[in-house]
Amino acid sequence: MLGGRGARCFGGSTGPRRVRPPVGSLRSPVVTPPRYRCTACGNLTRFDVTTTSTVRSFHHYSVAGELSVEESEVLSERVDDVGCRWCGTGGSVEVVTPPA
Repeated sequence: MLGGRGARCFGGSTGPRRVRPPVGSLRSPVVTPPRYRCTACGNLTRFDVTTTSTVRSFHHYSVAGELSVEESEVLSERVDDVGCRWCGTGGSVEVVTPPA
């Protein structure tokens, strides 16, 4: 429900007031993306990766109605499928563990 009773806002008199954290304070922890290898053809560089993610973002609309997304935070992300771009297989792709 937008703008109704109890609507969340950053100012004005409608609903509870939320304090917006400073820009840049909603940083997600640095996560190293996995490295893939196709055991069928040896590919290490080209993969089609399908992911599902949940993102919270701050949408700022101008008076003219133009949208500007000012902050985004990835809450969760899941890899659904990885396929080899070279040979087209998905069942032969494995995650490469970096040397210790």
